[in-house]
Amino acid sequence: MRSLLRVCAVAGLGLLCAAGPATADDGGFTIKDPRITESSGLAASRAHPGVYWTHNDSGDGPYVYAVDSKTGRTVATVTMAGIGHPRDVEAISIGPDGDLYVGDIGDNLDGAWNHVWIYRFHEPAQLRDQTVKATQYVVQYADGPRNAEALMVHPRTGRVYIASKRESGGGLYEGPATLSSSGTNVFRRVGEVPWVTDGAFSPDGRTLVLRGYFTAAAYAWKGGAGNPLGDWNAVRGVPVQQQSESVTFTPDGKALMFGTEGVNSEVVRVPFAEDGANSPAESGSSTGSGDSAGNGNLVLGALVVAGVAVLVVGAKRFLRRRRQLRAPQARTRRAAGSAPRARGVTAAASGTPSRPGGRWSGCRRRWSPWR
Repeated sequence: MRSLLRVCAVAGLGLLCAAGPATADDGGFTIKDPRITESSGLAASRAHPGVYWTHNDSGDGPYVYAVDSKTGRTVATVTMAGIGHPRDVEAISIGPDGDLYVGDIGDNLDGAWNHVWIYRFHEPAQLRDQTVKATQYVVQYADGPRNAEALMVHPRTGRVYIASKRESGGGLYEGPATLSSSGTNVFRRVGEVPWVTDGAFSPDGRTLVLRGYFTAAAYAWKGGAGNPLGDWNAVRGVPVQQQSESVTFTPDGKALMFGTEGVNSEVVRVPFAEDGANSPAESGSSTGSGDSAGNGNLVLGALVVAGVAVLVVGAKRFLRRRRQLRAPQARTRRAAGSAPRARGVTAAASGTPSRPGGRWSGCRRRWSPWR
């Protein structure tokens, strides 16, 4: 059983690796804090070079962790005070004022919450365990509740954007020019995006990168009225990870950091060129419209997932049928004192009726043509 599942796992990994470009891992780190088991967002510190802020997914509490990329160890745990109990924290970003924005924007029921929250506090000057006063903002979408995992703060304007997450494609939502802590902040749809698990602006604000489970796209940022998304390039070297959840730029904008959930999760560094695509010398380049290459990548990712699912389901059915076939024989041997049946004894004589086109269920010895 274990060997068969291992074969399926290897086959699934082979499909995943064949579906995307090779991982360009020339750095990065492993998050070693045993408390961080569902790292769902990443933000590069502006005040502390080499430090990345992260947080757990739902169920952890009002905590944000500072992780040293040189050692992978947590150097500060920040507890947010003055907010309610977080529901489903999915993203983190840093604004031009040095404030950290934490997005409690997840909704796994895809519309169960009529509002979500954003928490905001200034990045601490000292890295130590501490409690900070955070501001809480109530957020609603102009076209109704939805699930989201990506929150991005523009590094020049300070405006907050959220990318929703749906299988059929999500939307890019723009918040008010200034968030209000006393009323509801309505986010309006300004663009269309694919399946998104996180996003990040480049430090100069000219590029927005959105990632999914298997791919990432770098959009030229137009800003202004209407759709702010311009032409895009496919990001090369996106790593295959356990559950691709986060992305952020390094402070110099020369690389992307891709994170994932899990114990001892890895953060992978991928070089990034200033023009919004990876360097051709490192991984080639690809440009095109969002409707062609992007949708193709999404379809490819879906096919990979489907292929792995078929392998796993097939393996489980095979194992279950094999156990059911062996169960009646084992009970018969036990009833006979474990003595082997003599040659020439028919099925009827041994007390095991025979019927064409079906077999015996291993649970209650009821004959069924479907098992």
